[in-house]
Amino acid sequence: MRKLKRIKQNSILLIGVLLFLSCKKAKRDEATSRVDVLPYYNEASFTPKWIDAKSDQLKTFHKITDFSLTNQDGENITQKTFEDKMYVTDFFFTTCPGICPMMTKNMTLVQEEFKDDNDVLMLSHSVTPTIDSVAQLKKYALDKGVLNNWHLVTGDKKEIYDLGRKFYFVEEDLGEPKGLDDFLHTENFVLVDKNKHIRGIYNGLNKNSVMQLIADIKTLKKE
Repeated sequence: MRKLKRIKQNSILLIGVLLFLSCKKAKRDEATSRVDVLPYYNEASFTPKWIDAKSDQLKTFHKITDFSLTNQDGENITQKTFEDKMYVTDFFFTTCPGICPMMTKNMTLVQEEFKDDNDVLMLSHSVTPTIDSVAQLKKYALDKGVLNNWHLVTGDKKEIYDLGRKFYFVEEDLGEPKGLDDFLHTENFVLVDKNKHIRGIYNGLNKNSVMQLIADIKTLKKE
């Protein structure tokens, strides 16, 4: 009887230790924003600009331009789609054998975290729009479990490349002008606020960076 009691006590102790370690790991895995307020960005070096949200400076500060693209459901996607919403954007193509599958997998972490939040959307631009038709994007969306809060878009190649290079600044080749024939390929995720301002850039291949993105979205929601 005494031996049975000792085994029971040891089992309870072991369960307690495992629960403690589990809680510590959970806290470690849950990233928090490094700052209380996110900075703004307006050029390719991504030097942070600390500006008060009520400052008149923001009236002329860099914003994402208007656009007109088509998503996996054949819907026209414009700035109106993102009115009063924040979004995470990236650039990919459905036949990419390299970095895109990992980027898509990590973007699903963002999708899952905010799937019930109407204020947060995702926007993925195809850099091979002549290949990535609406039907191709729809197949990709079904294969990857893309939900309604994530738009995969195709459209005019020049418009997409100009958005990536001149407005989202997703390529890091500073000082090296590129044309339409130069392939746009980047692992970066960009966070855009409700006023079309860039508020963060993240490595879409790095899970810790994506966890930081999720934490920063939560910080941005408090503004």
